[in-house]
Amino acid sequence: MSERALRLMNVGKTFGRQRALADVSLAFLPGEVAAVLGPNGAGKSTLLSLLATLSQPSQGRITLGDEQLSRRSPLRASIGYVGHEPGVYGDLSARHNLRLFASLYGIANAERRIDEMLARVGLDGGRREAAARTFSRGMLQRLALARALLHEPEILLFDEPGSALDPAGAAWLASELRREREAGRLVMLVTHDLAAAASVATHVVVLRRGRVARDETCAGFSADEVRAIYEEATGGKT
Repeated sequence: MSERALRLMNVGKTFGRQRALADVSLAFLPGEVAAVLGPNGAGKSTLLSLLATLSQPSQGRITLGDEQLSRRSPLRASIGYVGHEPGVYGDLSARHNLRLFASLYGIANAERRIDEMLARVGLDGGRREAAARTFSRGMLQRLALARALLHEPEILLFDEPGSALDPAGAAWLASELRREREAGRLVMLVTHDLAAAASVATHVVVLRRGRVARDETCAGFSADEVRAIYEEATGGKT
């Protein structure tokens, strides 16, 4: 796995007259789980969208190692993204969803890789041929994770990954995030769930009104530590 850092340098994003992000400078390292927290409207999803190259900064630069990250950059293949909506094709089976994405990324030995990923996320057996529209929300999240990991990205981005998951599903997801960190990937999640963030994060960023209010790293955070960081940065706003 690469040792390239992901850096944002004086990044801003505006939509017309609306400022979503202003002067954001951050660095994220391989082997981290970074939780991006903040009240509604703080700029969290905008930040994730920029990192996923779904949109471009209005100001500043985003780099991975020495190269600039942009929509047209081949570095896009270094990113796996799981949005708030799973983003899979409901009329296709789990296997066919992954076949489609494998073809887009030109993955060698695609069928073997697909079988590995479906088994890993618990969608092997009869589930692999079932239409995705028959899946529960938790099963769709599992398929979305398999799709995001299929091409073995350096960076894994999640937007509210625990939403609509039951406790067992949330525990499974936390174990998967730790597994990816231990494999040397940079894992980043946007979440409102402070306890979920504390269970996996080694890096906590709090945004407020589009700016970085706190940027803390630690070998591991307790739930009380994350809540204290959040409340000090935001005044307890959600």
